[in-house]
Amino acid sequence: MGNQVMQGIRVLEVAEHTFVQAASAILSDWGADVIKVEHVTRGDAMRGLSQVGTRGFQTSVPVLMEHANRGKRSIGLDLTDPDALDILYRLVEMCDVFLTNKLPAVAARLKIEVDDIRRHNPSVIYVRGSGYGNRGPDADAGGYDFLSYWARSGVASVLAGPEGVPFPPAPAYGDSLGAMTIAGGICAALLHRERTGEGHVVDVSLLGTGMWAMGGALAISHLTGEQWEPVPRGINGTPSNPLVGFFRTKDDRHIALSMLQGFHYWPDMRHRLELDHLADDPRFATAADLMANATVASDLVAAAFARRTLAEWVERLTGMPGQWSIVQGTVEVADDPQVSANGYLQDVETADGTPFRLVATPVQFDGEPARPQRAPLFNEHGDDILTGELGISWDDVVALKLKGAVT
Repeated sequence: MGNQVMQGIRVLEVAEHTFVQAASAILSDWGADVIKVEHVTRGDAMRGLSQVGTRGFQTSVPVLMEHANRGKRSIGLDLTDPDALDILYRLVEMCDVFLTNKLPAVAARLKIEVDDIRRHNPSVIYVRGSGYGNRGPDADAGGYDFLSYWARSGVASVLAGPEGVPFPPAPAYGDSLGAMTIAGGICAALLHRERTGEGHVVDVSLLGTGMWAMGGALAISHLTGEQWEPVPRGINGTPSNPLVGFFRTKDDRHIALSMLQGFHYWPDMRHRLELDHLADDPRFATAADLMANATVASDLVAAAFARRTLAEWVERLTGMPGQWSIVQGTVEVADDPQVSANGYLQDVETADGTPFRLVATPVQFDGEPARPQRAPLFNEHGDDILTGELGISWDDVVALKLKGAVT
């Protein structure tokens, strides 16, 4: 398959929750063999998560677990047990990438720091995902994406208003974006090792990822010394362009316009909005005039959109040269013909055959979307890994199970 560009790459993951795990899920979608090491008795903490924000989702499909663990193999190990740690080290010898989100103090206690792992595989690419970075006073502080990506990086502050600070728009929002960053870093490190034989340590934090997402605003704020402020809610167009913004329709839906060359598209939009009586209006005669009177023009555009329903506007705007979109909900996205045509949602089944859908990895190779596999059951592949890949006898595996070193 054209999208299996990571085939032959083996990844060993000691992590929980979403940020780091979604990175190896991306690699799995691209063909890598990912072994997921889980807590010996309870498994990954995400397996017990049943509510995010205001939504409970106690269903037959643990979708957040599936999102971040697609296509992996699972083994339960007690890394505080020397025999289980020895099994981990033997797996390290067979892997190209070791991936963890354990805090520095925990990694030291579990003996999975860089030197511990490199002692068994000197060229392994060692990857650390963290909340706040691996150095500094908060290196050992826990940081979920809600804290590190959303709150501390500056993202949430620019969205705060009289009603307070908003929550992230989706569960694992910063985690999922950060995971793509980790996956990209791993690919770069693999390329470097291919050329030089040298394995890098790769560090990615949620704080750093959030700051990168806010990079333009942070650069402006640093230059001016002023807090960045986005366009306030309730404003139709931007202060200098009436054809950029969100506009409410008659049936309480929204159309988004992003025609950056506003005056270029003004005559066509004016006609589609049934505003031809403004053709000779001196307030909008030139690009400079339109910019100077953008607030007035935005109000006229908003009033026009309010006169028709979303369906009517889709019919009137389809085929126009200017750039626009409807504002879609999360249910609607699944029925978007562009989503279907490009395979951005993929059908998956749980181990018991229950169907569900996952968003595909956003990178495609040779025009073919990656097709995710389901996440593993807890320790689903433990026995096969121990006996088949490591060659441990079944009697010894039983002994390890009895002492609690493995599941």
